[in-house]
Amino acid sequence: MNTTEYLVQLIGKGKKGLLKGSCHDCKASVEIAVDIQKDGKVVSTGPFWWIEGVGGFSKCPICFDHEPRLANYQPCEVYSRVCGYLRPVKQYNPGKQAEFKERTPFKLC
Repeated sequence: MNTTEYLVQLIGKGKKGLLKGSCHDCKASVEIAVDIQKDGKVVSTGPFWWIEGVGGFSKCPICFDHEPRLANYQPCEVYSRVCGYLRPVKQYNPGKQAEFKERTPFKLC
């Protein structure tokens, strides 16, 4: 899922939203105004918002002007059980990866 698809799913077409978080680099408070137009086009004001998989990262305007890339980013390796063994999901074949994405997580109340 890319950034646009994630924001449309999160906010909805034809709606406006405000994303609040902290800067990945300096930990300053960050607010991003997002307007999802009816055609699905995303118009945002403010700092950079980058989505990787399921999570999101933001940068304040000062840090983004200094370095627009996301530095010191370490992707999380997800392990799951397949055929009785724990293995990294990225090592699954394409069919098992698709099956993993369709799984519903179990939550204890």
